[in-house]
Amino acid sequence: MKLKKLTLIALLGTAIALPFAAEAQPAKGPRYSFNADNTGGWSLMTAAERTEHRNKMLAAKTYDQCKTIQDANHKEMEARAKAQGKTLRGPKSNACDNMKAKGILK
Repeated sequence: MKLKKLTLIALLGTAIALPFAAEAQPAKGPRYSFNADNTGGWSLMTAAERTEHRNKMLAAKTYDQCKTIQDANHKEMEARAKAQGKTLRGPKSNACDNMKAKGILK
């Protein structure tokens, strides 16, 4: 009997709390994933640098802003690759072009 009451209380508590948990979630806008296929120099960046680059790219509102950020990152990664005696491999796809096609950029 006690187990049934506890289960019922737990279920009611979850049912009451669930709508509030949904409100706490941030609004989700257009999403885009950055990775080695669309980010030149991916393997030369630390995890923190990748996050910073992603945040900059997602903050861009226009295609031109995106390309400016992308070009600056590419130049930095080219210099880093050269200093390490490596060749910078270009991305298989262009993140700015993909973001524009998805409607994330104007």
